[in-house]
Amino acid sequence: MEDKLTIETPEQIPLEFPLAGIGSRFLAAALDSLIQFVVLIVMIVVGMLLLAGLSSISEKVGLWGIAIYIIGAFLLQSGYFAFFEAVWNGQTPGKRYVHIRVIKDSGRPITTYEAVLRNLMRIIDSLPGYGIGILSMLLSSQNKRLGDFVAGTVVVHEKPLAGQAKVSWNPAQTAGPSGYDVGQLSPEEFQLIETFLLRRGQLAAGVRYKMARQIATRIGDKLQLAPEERVQAEPLLERLANEYRSRAQYR
Repeated sequence: MEDKLTIETPEQIPLEFPLAGIGSRFLAAALDSLIQFVVLIVMIVVGMLLLAGLSSISEKVGLWGIAIYIIGAFLLQSGYFAFFEAVWNGQTPGKRYVHIRVIKDSGRPITTYEAVLRNLMRIIDSLPGYGIGILSMLLSSQNKRLGDFVAGTVVVHEKPLAGQAKVSWNPAQTAGPSGYDVGQLSPEEFQLIETFLLRRGQLAAGVRYKMARQIATRIGDKLQLAPEERVQAEPLLERLANEYRSRAQYR
């Protein structure tokens, strides 16, 4: 059975995220390490060529060049993961290729703080031969390494965009106005609807149906919808979200 992170929203609607296992995380790390290795080789070649020219000009300039190269190599090794996870919303090139992402325990995107904090622990996790990190993930119910425990993060799977396109929500293709007073919906309730519509393709059929009915029931109670209007939960949520976006002048 696939491990999942289940989060209870303030609206008491559970959101589920499939957790990434050791295999997918190892593959992502291997790809990232390969990228680092290639960049390091390029840096060595370029550095040797530059040092040869600089040393002929001045020995002191050559020493500065060596110092800059050492600093650059250190930043590549230590800052690569933190940098990409901060600017790519929890992904590195390797994670993006494997379709996994780092998020907070709450299900929210990570910030630069969490990206830096979890990767500061990478040195410990990688000892010996990444044994500590693997042991930590094996003992954790959420496949967390030490860096994830410290930063309060998890790594989850996400489907490729090409696969999501068949099931994701396209407001432009949604039916016309619902006729309901969507102005009664709070921004949090709209965010819940939209999150479900965008992530429903990652849910099992039973979970997807149950979540749609739960959200429709909660929203239906607030909008005082008749029971027969809530039967087709997903189309109802699409119409409500589309009209809410239109009224808020979203683009």
